[in-house]
Amino acid sequence: MADCNSAPVSLKDTTANPAPLGLLAFGMTTVLLNIHNAGGYGMNSMILAMGIFYGGTAQVIAGVLEWKKNNTFGTTAFTSYGMFWLMLATTIILPNFVPGLKTDPNAMGSLMSVWGVFTLVMFVGTLRLSVALQVVFGSLVVLFGLLALGFFTGNTGFNYTQAAGYEGIFCGASAMYTGLAQVINEVYGSTVLPLGPVKKK
Repeated sequence: MADCNSAPVSLKDTTANPAPLGLLAFGMTTVLLNIHNAGGYGMNSMILAMGIFYGGTAQVIAGVLEWKKNNTFGTTAFTSYGMFWLMLATTIILPNFVPGLKTDPNAMGSLMSVWGVFTLVMFVGTLRLSVALQVVFGSLVVLFGLLALGFFTGNTGFNYTQAAGYEGIFCGASAMYTGLAQVINEVYGSTVLPLGPVKKK
């Protein structure tokens, strides 16, 4: 008969850190989309495939793994932005299959605005995490703002979408750096690429 008074056994978490996967999925897809926004090339199947499989699916997987790590911030961020990429790809593809269905610029501007507000609140959370994540989320807030202005104004007077492209390349590159830094630092067991951790009070 089991001893009901025995001390509970604490199991050590030996699973890998899913954050680099999520950051790289977000960062690489963001860079490639925003090269398009900056005028580097047109919308093409490469962007959509990256959005569906890496930016979308891989981030959702990372979010689920963060849930296993008991990381509410990581779960919310990666799952949400993963679904964002799946949704964005769907809005581009769907009109090709549904006659008469097209994307409304004001609706897209509202969409980017809502995601900008969400990202701004998430940015507040990064103030207790690392400087690298602050850069990622802070620049993402600016990116959503520029994209929203581009849709609302039609880029009249100033090309907000092109400006978003250049800013988005920086945002994506900062996410790539943050993800790769976590991988390299773990492999070497020391801080090779700094992330600027913020000490909790």
